[in-house]
Amino acid sequence: MTLCSDAGRELSEPLAGTAPVAAWWLVVEQPGPWGAKALTQSHLDPVLGASLDAAAGAHGGRVALVRRPRRHPDTHYPASHRVWVAGTTPGATFLLGGWLPDVSVLLALDWAALRAGDPSAVVDRLPDLRPETEPLLLVCTNGRRDLCCAAKGRQLVADLRDDVVGRVWETTHLGGHRFAPTAVLLPHGVVYGRMDDKQALLLVESAREGRFLDDGYRGRSTFSRPGQSAEAAVRRLLGDTALDDLSVASVVAGGSGGAEGAWDAVVDHADGRSWSVAVRAEEQQPPRPESCGKPPVTPIAYVASVPVPR
Repeated sequence: MTLCSDAGRELSEPLAGTAPVAAWWLVVEQPGPWGAKALTQSHLDPVLGASLDAAAGAHGGRVALVRRPRRHPDTHYPASHRVWVAGTTPGATFLLGGWLPDVSVLLALDWAALRAGDPSAVVDRLPDLRPETEPLLLVCTNGRRDLCCAAKGRQLVADLRDDVVGRVWETTHLGGHRFAPTAVLLPHGVVYGRMDDKQALLLVESAREGRFLDDGYRGRSTFSRPGQSAEAAVRRLLGDTALDDLSVASVVAGGSGGAEGAWDAVVDHADGRSWSVAVRAEEQQPPRPESCGKPPVTPIAYVASVPVPR
């Protein structure tokens, strides 16, 4: 069987505009096995997992389970869980981390504060969380969702774990199996695909300095898919940029001519510059499987034109 990620790479399918959409992330350590829908198919209480997932969906965020590299023992005995909360808004990113003996207290999170990007209000509800400055790299390894994530994601984690000790974790699902190995860097919410260990290590090192890495960039989860593609296009135009230099001010469906599958986006730079970017949806031919073992489909790519300075 041809792996879906090998087919995607051979066809040079565009990466920009393929990141999951989430203005904030809740990351919960849960060792042991994961099912395809890990929040309700793991040793995490499925009622709690479903409640957290619903709250995140209602408030513009995303919940991810993580586990440490190497083996994944789960003794079923109560244990503290590592937890992080990340806000991804450019210029206002934050990462809070801590240990929780009982993760059910996460139901007390101030969801409105998370949507508003207010870390102080989050800590008021969960005082065990503290600000962290080191970036966090989550690599998708959930083989129950896709073979590529198991094979390529776990290999990437194995290659990285001794270089980024304690800051690289396996995670449950980032979408885009055909771009494996995939990873998200928090708190900025920048998502990558087709990574190797050298690129991933450079990504972490660049993030420590506030710098952006273009290779393998799928988009920033803060923005909609068309917005992600527009922001990525401006980054390609500018070359060297900082992680928080750019924000997407607006995305209007229909484009200038009101066409279906078209958008007009405005991307702003922190220095005051601004670009109007036209984005269109393009079917990718020939059909290819979006996940291993699934029938071929025709995926959509969000293609941005070369931005014009305003």
